[in-house]
Amino acid sequence: MSGGHAAKKHFGQHFLHDPQVIERIVRCIDPQPDDLLVEIGPGLGALTVPLLGRLNELHVVEIDRDVVPHLRAACGDAPGLQLHLADALRFDYGSLARPGRPLRLAGNLPYNISTPLLFHLLRFSPCIRDMHFMLQKEVVDRLIAAPGTNDYGRLTATVAVRAQAEGLFTIGPGAFRPPPKVDSAVVRITPRPAPFAVADLAAYDRIVTAAFSQRRKTLGNALRQLLPAAAIEAAGIDPRVRGETLAPAEFARLANAFEARRRASAQQAGHI
Repeated sequence: MSGGHAAKKHFGQHFLHDPQVIERIVRCIDPQPDDLLVEIGPGLGALTVPLLGRLNELHVVEIDRDVVPHLRAACGDAPGLQLHLADALRFDYGSLARPGRPLRLAGNLPYNISTPLLFHLLRFSPCIRDMHFMLQKEVVDRLIAAPGTNDYGRLTATVAVRAQAEGLFTIGPGAFRPPPKVDSAVVRITPRPAPFAVADLAAYDRIVTAAFSQRRKTLGNALRQLLPAAAIEAAGIDPRVRGETLAPAEFARLANAFEARRRASAQQAGHI
């Protein structure tokens, strides 16, 4: 499937070519003809071709214009293929959604932008039904990690408030050309409302970012500029523990306390 096109290191390209892996991914996605599916980074079309065979319409977002002729040749100029030559990190995915037809996203995400891309995609979670991505296994491990483990961090908590992440299966380096130096994994990310009360997502993100900015710091120290120790305790959290020990629901309690204090301060300022 390499088609004579060399992968570009600066785009983090590793082209999928193993037919068994491709078939397994398509089965996991289980595309239906009328699904509104968007593939990110189609490359040479290894996943695009079987997806197109099951869909009436497939949107693909590709940054590398040099692969486009190879991609079109592989797809045989299928009428359902909608190509967007764009940077996936800046693309407006919401522009593709339609009333009653949420987006389904899929792709082999470039290793060098996978985490910032996930943060970008989560901005569109209200109009996304699900996402199936191939990522570095270590990124998937972080997405599904439990509190108190080494893999648990900002990415875990940020995704957990917006979506359910489920690791599906691991892929060895030999399934790609060129083979990466690490294992990959397929993850399913399903957007859903937070399973706990969150007053403001921006406040939640701010608390999580501060808590993980210096992992060795206690919450009392890490959140000093946002919440005093007494307010942390009032939220039912010990300010002497570290951020990585807190479940997302506990971060939400801290965020709600922070947002309540911010609003009270704004109201007080308005009365002066």
